[in-house]
Amino acid sequence: PLPPPLAGRAYTVSVALPGSICDNAQSPELRTYLAGQIARALAIFNIDEVVIFNDNPGVKVRGKAFEGVTKKTNANIVLARILQYLETPQYLRKALFPHHPDLKYAGLLNPLDCPHHMRREEKYPFREGVVLKRPTKKGKGCFVDCGIDKEVYIDKELIPGMRVTVRMDSESNNGKFYKGTAVSPDAPRKELGTYWGYRVRLADTFSATFTESSYKEGYDLTIGTSDTGDSVDIVDIRHFKHVLIFLGGLQGLEPAIESDESLKETEPRTLFDYYLNTCPNQGSRTIRTEEALMITLTALRKQLAENGLD
Repeated sequence: PLPPPLAGRAYTVSVALPGSICDNAQSPELRTYLAGQIARALAIFNIDEVVIFNDNPGVKVRGKAFEGVTKKTNANIVLARILQYLETPQYLRKALFPHHPDLKYAGLLNPLDCPHHMRREEKYPFREGVVLKRPTKKGKGCFVDCGIDKEVYIDKELIPGMRVTVRMDSESNNGKFYKGTAVSPDAPRKELGTYWGYRVRLADTFSATFTESSYKEGYDLTIGTSDTGDSVDIVDIRHFKHVLIFLGGLQGLEPAIESDESLKETEPRTLFDYYLNTCPNQGSRTIRTEEALMITLTALRKQLAENGLD
């Protein structure tokens, strides 16, 4: 069952990491499992957005057809597709994700079991759905499959096959369908404080992670992570509305910064509001990105909850 509704949450937490981490996996199965570990961490810590940035200057992230999960493929897109697939409620996946080689092993991954991954019989003010190709009078709305026993009619005309967040009308049931209203995917979080999954964004360069923000006002707090940063134990982060946390790949954040020709400054510390070591005195020479993600979000969890502005 879903937890009882809490106060709304206005602030957001975003995570940025390089898609190249998938290149280190030795097989398509291991690559898929790695993406699954990242997706689980994002969901557990209520992350609202994940940005996959390109740290290979010879690769373009967008604008090209993709071949599937093989060693020569674009790791950024592989990671993005698997993360999107796992975030999508199970009852919508068949409609939203046609068969694709990238997703060959995704069915073996542990489910995220987020609040918006609802069972058929669950009652809640919001549900995720997909617009159906069902005839209605022009300009008179459309029908949506929300994974329940009847279709849901909304008064807004949307493109068939589009995913939509629906506010359910608890009073309406004329016997043939339910009624609802299309709302922003942020509505459950802002109104009830309910975590409603993460959005996935691709960035062609490191700097595009900042400049192409999903939020109109941009990110007002940025945190870089590195074993050369300041200890997280002695730093108090300031208040924020939209925070963006960066994690690097096998060689850290430096390769991504150095390969971005649009950046005049290449010293990582100067690019962020905070540059933190989230695992001081580590016992291994290297911490893998999927491990660093869990460590970092655990270390920052309390401060993020206390300093997010509502």
